[in-house]
Amino acid sequence: MIAVDPTDSASLLGAFGALGVLVVIFAESGLLVVGFFLPGDALLLPAGALCAAGGHQAPRLELWQVLVCAAVGAVAGAQAGFLLGRHGGRALLARTSNRRLEEGTARAERMLARYGYRKALVIGRFVPMLRTVLHPAAGALGVPTRTFTLWQAVGGLLWSQSLVLAGYALGSSVPHVEAYLLPFVAAVVALSLLPLLAEVRRARRDRRPPSR
Repeated sequence: MIAVDPTDSASLLGAFGALGVLVVIFAESGLLVVGFFLPGDALLLPAGALCAAGGHQAPRLELWQVLVCAAVGAVAGAQAGFLLGRHGGRALLARTSNRRLEEGTARAERMLARYGYRKALVIGRFVPMLRTVLHPAAGALGVPTRTFTLWQAVGGLLWSQSLVLAGYALGSSVPHVEAYLLPFVAAVVALSLLPLLAEVRRARRDRRPPSR
């Protein structure tokens, strides 16, 4: 029996390869509470790098398989999250006692209202945690299905393919890249959190009473 940590990229890739990418990205793209605990950026980058890595200790992945699985997981997962939100998602969000889920839902609603459906669905893909709740929230808030499907697919393809290809470029240019994946992924995840931190800071500033 294989012991696999679903929150650890190396464990997932070593056990399931490209199929693990599909399953995790599907869940992270719209399965609410489950998706918060799964790697997204931290899985796609190493997967792309391992497609180019030449080390014998690291799992060797095929680039085309990872690209296809990442795309299918991102697009199908978002659509499943949207349908979940459309059919009972608002009641679920209203009953939840999960603070992270409540905060994520509020941020998703603000983003949809501020940027409009098209921009929000593309930009939101690049923000960890937010992308998990954005798609169910869009379904619960009544975003038109055709608009959602088109723009979540655009955002999902841009996000998934760019990260896999960035990892592949890194693996092609850095010898034994598997030894440097952890700090690189940590830096990328930290950078991807900057828009989220800016949004939280802006929301707090807007809630402050005006000075007299």
